[in-house]
Amino acid sequence: MLGFTYIDGIAATFFVAAWIIYHFMMEGSWAHERSLNRRMDAYRLEWMRRMLARENRIVDTQIVAALQNGTAFFASTSLLAIGAALAILQSTDAVMALFADLPFAGPNRTSWELKTLGITLIFANAFFKFGWAYRLFNYTTILLGSTPPPSEATTPRAQAHVIKVARMATLAGRHFNRGQRSFFFAIGYLGWYINGWAFMAATFAIFIVMTNRQFGRDSHWILDDDIAEKHS
Repeated sequence: MLGFTYIDGIAATFFVAAWIIYHFMMEGSWAHERSLNRRMDAYRLEWMRRMLARENRIVDTQIVAALQNGTAFFASTSLLAIGAALAILQSTDAVMALFADLPFAGPNRTSWELKTLGITLIFANAFFKFGWAYRLFNYTTILLGSTPPPSEATTPRAQAHVIKVARMATLAGRHFNRGQRSFFFAIGYLGWYINGWAFMAATFAIFIVMTNRQFGRDSHWILDDDIAEKHS
């Protein structure tokens, strides 16, 4: 139907399932202190606690600005990717003529356009995530600027404010990670332009690489408490 085969349906289901499973692996309760992203949340809180004790907070604002600039870069890249996908959608005839000469692909016009629409939606999702992360980093800067002075560091109000800043920075980082997740899974999605088997293989490869980066030993050994003892 619409130029898709049963393998295409299975591959699309596999893709969606992999994305959902990875999402819960990163943000579910199971991920607490297991994934690299969740472990970094504790360091955001530690950062804000140290910030509270500093009289001069220029360095802290520069760090947030650097994070915000990185987010703006990815948001701009998402717009470029959306534009490129729409350009491909408008050039369907030329692209199909090119693929018709390849032995592994003979796309149906309707399926090609639907696939291109799908990857456009993925990049649109990435843009919304990066755009909201940028805004949240802006809110983090505002909260950072309204932090009580060091002389009030021990007061309940100051301690509560530190938690607010850390939570806002954590939320911004979480949406940034979701935007990057869309980028990574978009790479796996490209396999669908070949066939359903390549789609599943590419999705599985991306899933394994991303999981290894979050839970692999190489990603965690720097944060282990015993690293100082091993290298002292």
